[in-house]
Amino acid sequence: MIHHRDHLYIGGDWLRPRTDSRIAVVSPNTEQEIGSIPEARPQDVDLAVEAARAALPGWSDTAPGERAALLRRFADAIEERAREIARTVSAQNGMPIRLSSQLEATYPTTLLRYYAAMIDSEPEDVRAGLLGGRIRVERDPIGVVAAITPWNFPQTLAAFKYAPALAAGCTVVMKPSPETALDAYLIAEAAAAGGLPAGVINIVPGGRRTGAYLVEHRGVDKVGFTGSTTAGRQIARTCGELLRPVTLELGGKSATIVLDDADLDLSVIGDELFVATLANNGQTCFLGTRVLAPRHRYEEVVDVFTAFAETLTIGDSLDPGTDIGPMVTERHRERVEGYIEKGRAEGGRVTTGGGRPDRPGWFVRPTVFADIDNAATISREEIFGPVLSIIAYDGDEDAVRIANDSGFGLGGTVWTADPERGFAVARKVRTGTFGMNRYLPDPVAPFGGVKDSGLGRELGPEGIAAYRSLKSIYC
Repeated sequence: MIHHRDHLYIGGDWLRPRTDSRIAVVSPNTEQEIGSIPEARPQDVDLAVEAARAALPGWSDTAPGERAALLRRFADAIEERAREIARTVSAQNGMPIRLSSQLEATYPTTLLRYYAAMIDSEPEDVRAGLLGGRIRVERDPIGVVAAITPWNFPQTLAAFKYAPALAAGCTVVMKPSPETALDAYLIAEAAAAGGLPAGVINIVPGGRRTGAYLVEHRGVDKVGFTGSTTAGRQIARTCGELLRPVTLELGGKSATIVLDDADLDLSVIGDELFVATLANNGQTCFLGTRVLAPRHRYEEVVDVFTAFAETLTIGDSLDPGTDIGPMVTERHRERVEGYIEKGRAEGGRVTTGGGRPDRPGWFVRPTVFADIDNAATISREEIFGPVLSIIAYDGDEDAVRIANDSGFGLGGTVWTADPERGFAVARKVRTGTFGMNRYLPDPVAPFGGVKDSGLGRELGPEGIAAYRSLKSIYC
């Protein structure tokens, strides 16, 4: 079914855009257009920021209990649209429908309810002063938030931003990626149905120019961005010049460390291994695509990961039986294929995959490289596709050294039968998050990276702290 949208959600209303320019949304399964949306231009962004600024005093002054109740109603309205959200996301970016149903359709409601409960029960912060008197620490909303989200997990990563921001009392102007903007309209509908006041959340779809204009806008107080490291650096430069707070969740090239005592029975670890290494067709920032294998078990690890990749079902992202769907765009598939060719040119041995399946759509077969080291291009740069490099190491310290020999630091895992040994490895890897025999970001824990993987943290109490300004009142 073709879905066309003709309006922008700004100030609690559906407004005609200031231009006839439109963005076509194309199915990665069929390579056919499935919808189109208006492209927001600077004048539309101005209106959205003005609406957010106008709504800020009323929303920030709303009692926490009342604000929490509205967030729960917003969550209920999203939940009513869960099936449509999952199908829309999968139709746009190739995410297997099983994953979008488990994550994209549920994570936003989980986060809204989590932060609603948090502000419902926050105690006052009053401290005894060392110099006499008392100090009351207030946590004020930081203001109007520009939330810029990517195409790979459009609903989840948008909620990473708007759920804590709204709970803190901020208002939001959200710019979804042009590849996946249709699902953003479902959030707008849910915001209206849930009774969020006009202007509290506004949505301006567009590309890089729209995003850059929003980041630079004088009416914005804080930027939350998830995307590439290259774009993140530019946003950081702009925010630095403006002295504007920014949270950046950027790229990754995480390590999957297989210790010499690891159980490699795929019937036992297969599901968790899939989430940690190849989820969402490899289009996930935290995936452990550098597999570090003990040298004396190297060929065994290669055989296990080769068999693992070959068991995955490639298919239409809307088919419940699909494990690996298509790449989001034709251009992105070409990018992934370019890295595969670089891997071959630099001496890597492809043990499985390495090409396209014989079917329409922007598909790439899950690909495993052996006989590769950590200096190879495919071991250094984020590919963002279903491509794994298996690298040999000698001893736990060498594994940690290789894991840390990266410009990125977002995720990672260790696979071991000894939890204490695994924890010792986890503590030494320089990264923002890490898993033992599993990996999945949890709403209660801070998520983010170090080095080229970004600045700041989302989720957990730290997530709402990023949208607050501290004020000390000396009594």
